[in-house]
Amino acid sequence: MSIFKYQAQDAAGNVKRGQIVSLSENEATGKLNKKDLNVISLTDVTNTTLSKITRFIAPIKTKDLVIFSRQFSVMISANVPVVESLLTLIDQTDNISLKNMVSEIAFEVDGGAFLSDALAKRPRIFSEFFVNIIRSGETSGKLDDVLSYLADEMEKSYDISAKIKGAMIYPIFIISALFGVGIVLMVYVIPNLTAILTETGAQLPLSTRLVIGTSDFLRNYAILIIAAIIALIIGARLYLKTYTGRRNLDIIKLRMPIFGKLFKYIYLMRFSRSLSTLLKGGVTITRSLEIVAAVVGNIIYKELILETLESINDGNPFSTVFEASNYVPKMVPQMISVGEKTGKIDAVLDRITDFYTRESSNMLDNLSKLMEPLIMVIMGVGVGVMVAAVLLPMYNLASQF
Repeated sequence: MSIFKYQAQDAAGNVKRGQIVSLSENEATGKLNKKDLNVISLTDVTNTTLSKITRFIAPIKTKDLVIFSRQFSVMISANVPVVESLLTLIDQTDNISLKNMVSEIAFEVDGGAFLSDALAKRPRIFSEFFVNIIRSGETSGKLDDVLSYLADEMEKSYDISAKIKGAMIYPIFIISALFGVGIVLMVYVIPNLTAILTETGAQLPLSTRLVIGTSDFLRNYAILIIAAIIALIIGARLYLKTYTGRRNLDIIKLRMPIFGKLFKYIYLMRFSRSLSTLLKGGVTITRSLEIVAAVVGNIIYKELILETLESINDGNPFSTVFEASNYVPKMVPQMISVGEKTGKIDAVLDRITDFYTRESSNMLDNLSKLMEPLIMVIMGVGVGVMVAAVLLPMYNLASQF
C-alpha cells in the first residue's frame, strides 16, 4: 500500500489537501473522484522522510483501536463483507498509520488470508488476546457477535484507563511545578536573600541553616547531582528490563498504601474481563488462561494464573491456587468455585468484573477528592519552611534594634 498526498478541488471550487492510502495512483484518483473531488495533484509520499516522521509521531493509540473495533463490528453486523468493511474503514480514520495498516490487512485478507492471521502479523498493535478473540469468531462463524463484544470490552478498559490517567494528571502537574519552583528558589533566589543574614554573624535558626545548606549543595554539586540522576534512571531502566526487576516493581505496586488496593482491583478486573471474553468467544479454558497470563500486566498475577493452569492440568479445581494467594480477595475464588459447580463460570467472571469496575471507579473518585487537600498541605508545608527560613531570622535581626 502507498500513501499519496493530494490537492483537489470540490464542487464549490474550494481546494482540499490531505493524504490517502491506495494501491496505485489510479485507485487513489478514483477514490477522490467518488468524493466529488477533482484531483489537481497527487504525489506518492510513502517513503519520504516527512512521511516516516509523521507515522512515527502519530502512532496507533488505544483510542484508535477502540474506534476501529466499534466501527468494524457495526459494519460486520450489517452483513458487509470483511474486505469491504476494511476498505471503508480506511477512509473513516484520520490516523495515517492506522490507514496504512488497515489497507495492508485488507489487501492480505482479499488475497485469501484469515483476518486473525493478518492481525497476528502485527503483534505490537494487536495483542494475542485480540487475535484469539477474532480467530474464535472466525471459527464459530460469529465474527459479528465477537467483534461487538470485543468492542464493548475494549471501550470499558479504555474508559477505566482514561479515568486513571485523568486522576493522576493534576497531582503530577502540581508536584512537578512545585519541585521546579523549589529548585529555582534554592539555586537563584535563596542565596541572594540569605547572603545578608550570614554577613550579620547572628545565630541563624535551624530551618534557615538547612535551607542554606541545601542551596549550597545544589549549587556546588549540580553537575554531580544531574549525573547521578541520569545514572540512576539508566540503572533503574536496565534493572526493570530483567524479570527480577519487573517482579519486584509489581510487588511494590501491590503493597503501596492506598494505591496498592487500586492496582489489585485493576488487575483482577483485567483478569476476569479478559478470561470471560475469551471463554464466551469459544476459546478453551487452558488456552484462555495462557493468553490472560500474558495480558494481565502484572508478573505476580501472571505467576498465579500459570500456576492455576498447571493445577487444572493436574485435575484440580480452578479456584485452588487463588484460594492460597494473599493477592486475591477470598471472594474471587469462592465465586469462581460456584461458577465451576454451576457451569456458568463466564457469567460469574462478568459479576467479578462489574464489582471491581465499580470499586476501582469509586476509589479513583475518592483519590481525586483526597489529592486536592493533600497537595495543598504539601504546598503549605513547603511554602511555610521557605518563609520561616527567610523571614524568621530577619524578624529576629530587626527586633535587636
